[in-house]
Amino acid sequence: MNRDHPFDDYRNRRITVMGLGSFGGGLGAVKFLAARGARLTITDSRPAEKLADSLAELKHLPIDCWRLGEHREEDFLQAELVVVNPAVPWRHPLLATCRHHGIPLTSEMNLFWQHNRGAVFAVTGSNGKSTTTALLHSILSRGSRRCWLGGNLGKSLLPDVEAIEPDDRVVLELSSFQLADLNRLQVSPQVAIVTNFAANHLDWHGKLAHYRAAKQTILRWQTRAGTAVLNRDDPEVCQWQTQAQRIPFSLQDQGIDGVFWNGREGVRRTGRQVVTFPVRDWLKLPGRHNLANALAATAAALAAGAELCHIKQGLQTYEPLPHRLQLVGEAAGRKFYNDSLATTPESTLVALEAFQAPVVLLAGGYDKRVDLQAMAAEIARSTKAVSLMGQTADGLRQQIAAQPLVRTRCSPAHVNFQQAFDWAMEQSSPGDVILLSPGCASYDWFRNFADRGTQFQQLAETWMARHSH
Repeated sequence: MNRDHPFDDYRNRRITVMGLGSFGGGLGAVKFLAARGARLTITDSRPAEKLADSLAELKHLPIDCWRLGEHREEDFLQAELVVVNPAVPWRHPLLATCRHHGIPLTSEMNLFWQHNRGAVFAVTGSNGKSTTTALLHSILSRGSRRCWLGGNLGKSLLPDVEAIEPDDRVVLELSSFQLADLNRLQVSPQVAIVTNFAANHLDWHGKLAHYRAAKQTILRWQTRAGTAVLNRDDPEVCQWQTQAQRIPFSLQDQGIDGVFWNGREGVRRTGRQVVTFPVRDWLKLPGRHNLANALAATAAALAAGAELCHIKQGLQTYEPLPHRLQLVGEAAGRKFYNDSLATTPESTLVALEAFQAPVVLLAGGYDKRVDLQAMAAEIARSTKAVSLMGQTADGLRQQIAAQPLVRTRCSPAHVNFQQAFDWAMEQSSPGDVILLSPGCASYDWFRNFADRGTQFQQLAETWMARHSH
């Protein structure tokens, strides 16, 4: 019997799906359950017009009840199971009501885990987890075993779970939200990667300790047969406990077993055996942070039996993720980069380090209650101008102004993204980089980070079209 719910046959079971979400999890759960004959109620606090894309994908499915623009208690009290979108805070009063009445709660990822038969390679961290996940999938896909990619990257594998064979490999990006719920199943992946740890999502977790405990789920239930790839450059992560075999990675050669960068090439050390490889030549992505991501993916793949030729092929053929330091185009001497996936201040810091040219930055957004002081200091020091957006704009402006050396021009308050973009372009000149790297979540002005990045790309393309002659 599953820990999350008291039945394994979903046919004619009354199941409520709470929140369709923006990254495929809700859609995946609905498709999976509808195909198995469940009687579904879908409830989402957003109105239908904000869910148009998701609704179009589900219009042919037999849904018993749509409840959009609100949640009603009866939709939960009458359910035999509630599937909760991971973005819904665990303290939500309707979830408390379900727990009080003994109505089981689960999530798309928990359902996937309970039905999946493949070997799981999972990646988490405060920064770099999406790129590391995609790099690892690219490497493992060069081998002979079938490889699947999903999780927080935006692709739910739940509708495909029955096609995943025991010999297959499943590469998942896992968010703290997903891991917090997986902890109830007492499960961890066979191979785990932790890229780093910094305060994030405190609006959801409430306290740093809760966020940390959620992240540590990826290691907590591992056995001695498992593998834990941990960032030795992160003083906290390298101390996290696990029963699995520990493999460190680092941007400095530590002289111990692990995968490292010695300043010239990659080094894999196992006992007395030392193998070097030109990882920087194989990797197309700029920045030391991406080199660290590649080392992490390499360590996990080699531990799983991949050959160096697979590493080479996987890194060389890797296509960068959309919205992650993505070059949109160039016109009138200006280059436009979409880094909308930078939803933490640490991500913006590494983006700024990647450029030598003057940077006109678009930054700010939804307030996740994380410290933006270091980000403000770097903006003040290293950017030509910054166009500030969203809830964090006023706080960032004050923190930038308080720096001892301020070289940047700060924008006035903006009311929308078009205005923020236009101001940024007014500050630019030939030779500049126009960089969207917000360092904050997108929820106040946009549907999600992908919507923010797409809007930036559209505005940039319109500007380039007008100034390309």
